[in-house]
Amino acid sequence: MESVILQIAARHMRPLLVILSLVVLYRGHNEPGGGFIGGLMLGAAYILYAMAFGVEKTQKSIRISPVALTGIGLLLALVSGLPALMEGHLFMTGEWTTFFSGSSFELKLGTPLLFDLGVYFTVAGMLTLVMFSIMEE
Repeated sequence: MESVILQIAARHMRPLLVILSLVVLYRGHNEPGGGFIGGLMLGAAYILYAMAFGVEKTQKSIRISPVALTGIGLLLALVSGLPALMEGHLFMTGEWTTFFSGSSFELKLGTPLLFDLGVYFTVAGMLTLVMFSIMEE
């Protein structure tokens, strides 16, 4: 049974939840949040969409399978520890680099953000994979 109200809500809430999940992902280093909570929010956005429009249409709109998303996330989380090894530090030690250091805008990015991105993709991929499997039965 299709619910028009749920479809309208899902169509408008999905982009908002995706953007909010990215905000939570980025601010998670010094504040509550990060990759895990952001990944849960991203997964919830696609589960809401799947409840309204079905799993098949949702999988087409994602354009990447949840299994591939999980694999990419695990690979990113693993790769985030390698720069520290190359610098002679322990695995998973945070390494930082600064972009635009000479200008008035300075951007510092580090391997903890790369690790959080890996967790973000892994959690979102696993959550959608499990929920899509349950919803298809």
